[in-house]
Amino acid sequence: MLTCKWLWNNEGSFLNDAHKDLKADFIIANPPFNISDWSGELLRTDGRWQYGTPPAGNANFAWLQHFIHHLSPTGKAGVVLAKGALTSKTSGEGVIRKNLIADGNLIDCIVNCPAKLFLNTQIPAALWFMRRDRRDAKFRGDAKFCVSTDQHPNNRQNEILFIDARNLGHLINRRTRELSHEDIQQIADSYHAWRTRETPYEDIKGFCASVPLERVVELDYVLTPGRYVGLPDEEDDFNFAERFAALKAEFEAQLQEEALLNQAIAENLARVKI
Repeated sequence: MLTCKWLWNNEGSFLNDAHKDLKADFIIANPPFNISDWSGELLRTDGRWQYGTPPAGNANFAWLQHFIHHLSPTGKAGVVLAKGALTSKTSGEGVIRKNLIADGNLIDCIVNCPAKLFLNTQIPAALWFMRRDRRDAKFRGDAKFCVSTDQHPNNRQNEILFIDARNLGHLINRRTRELSHEDIQQIADSYHAWRTRETPYEDIKGFCASVPLERVVELDYVLTPGRYVGLPDEEDDFNFAERFAALKAEFEAQLQEEALLNQAIAENLARVKI
């Protein structure tokens, strides 16, 4: 049975944790990005900060630890967060990210999202998928596969899957990008193949890579997928002349649009009487 709990309070989740004793099997969250007025100064010694005290000026790592605090021993969380949290070292954020990986081993998968994906912010975003127990539960204790789950090839607890989805999606207008069902399915299928091996998984240059934790340590716990997936292989049938012509036409169309906008602005200004 899946139970969902929702309770609004005007004080907010940090000051008034409405579900103090809740340990959830699944958490899905889209908290506000980079908020500074989250009462961080009043919560410097809060018990939720197991992996480090979040900076008072940014709640990103407070949100992550708030959700982790409420996960059950086998709980899973999916969180949308500002992309900056993947690399930031400001005010101890890099230390918290390191602890989430080195001490907690909580990060299962990171997905870099395309730009212009949200209507209410232009801040680039990434998806964080976290697990309390990163072994594959299906093979836990199954002697016919191995002595322990730590030895099973399905075990992913010493790897992180990175997916760079920045090139997916299509523009529905100049300011908004939309992921198609096929785009979403590609991301989901890659993760499930990596996690379960029910279908074959393989790294794809420029899109996804299963990376050992040792490599993440080498890159100082930076979690930007582009650092790990590499660049896509060049297509053999790349036509420079065709690509150049397309870019030139796009640029000329943008110049024409700019001229029309400038003309409209000038006409409106001319109507203003001082």
